[in-house]
Amino acid sequence: MILSMARAATTTDAFNAVAEPRRRQILDLLARGERPVNDLVELLGLAQPQVSKHLRVLREVDLVRVRDEGRQRMYRLNAGPLRSIHDWLQIYEQMWSERFDLLDEVLDELKEDDDGNDD
Repeated sequence: MILSMARAATTTDAFNAVAEPRRRQILDLLARGERPVNDLVELLGLAQPQVSKHLRVLREVDLVRVRDEGRQRMYRLNAGPLRSIHDWLQIYEQMWSERFDLLDEVLDELKEDDDGNDD
């Protein structure tokens, strides 16, 4: 007997929603401004049902908002839920900054040693 594990929902939070590369592409496009779904389909080179599926996931975690304009549905970014990702990444940003500062120090020392050996 084979037991299958239920797949975790991708719509529980912004972290899970942006884990999918196509959804990140959609967010990148919407960061530049509001767009109708047809524009997203064309720019992504995906079928409309695929784009709609990704938009639904993004709407469920409130990263994307939609409004009707005539016969079109206009999508726009709602960056608020990205704050949790930003806050989490700040820990790593501090670590990277410290490591780059150390690297700069090592490079400066190597340059000084090299400059001293040019005689």
